[in-house]
Amino acid sequence: MKLLFGTGNQAKLNVMKIRLKPLGINLIGLEDLKKEGYTAPSVPETGNTPLENARQKAMAYYQVFKMPVFSCDSGLYFDEVPDEIQPGVHVRNVNGRCLSDDEMIAYYTGLAKQYGNLTAYYQNAICLVLDETQIFETMDPSIASEPFLLTDTPHSKIRKAGFPLDCISLDLKTGKYYYDMPKEELEQLAVEDGVLAFFEGVISHGDRNVGF
Repeated sequence: MKLLFGTGNQAKLNVMKIRLKPLGINLIGLEDLKKEGYTAPSVPETGNTPLENARQKAMAYYQVFKMPVFSCDSGLYFDEVPDEIQPGVHVRNVNGRCLSDDEMIAYYTGLAKQYGNLTAYYQNAICLVLDETQIFETMDPSIASEPFLLTDTPHSKIRKAGFPLDCISLDLKTGKYYYDMPKEELEQLAVEDGVLAFFEGVISHGDRNVGF
């Protein structure tokens, strides 16, 4: 089954391809459709929660492309900072501007300097639209990130395009940069494991005749 991941972020698409590979899903992204001559709609993300935004995107892409599609959205939250500082669903949008990767790093390291290392977590959501009657969604804690720290000092390694905050993210237990942790430990931290479980649950939902 061909499944559209409603994102233009190639890094996120590549990660999700690896996670869903065991299910035999042929995963494509919006850029793949552009190469075939299709135009992806611009979807305003006006929801107040990650789930509302994920639903907006998935439904919009399904209406245009008429193929199974899922979208994800995240909200970033910090412990012990004023409400007006909480990024929530506006991780990349600050003061009405959509920040580049470098601008995001500069902004969030600035917050870490102001408040000290920030204890943070991502609340994540996913919405899967198979057709007009089969819609599955979740914002379950199983797809939320583990708490971690944001530091004011970026890692010296090359930054990973599409994941700008990884270079200032530290493991809460060890204080290590995520970049310095063994791969097997990072695998345990990966939110995508929860996404895989979500898809496995959808596939096993036999009374809905889901077919991947």
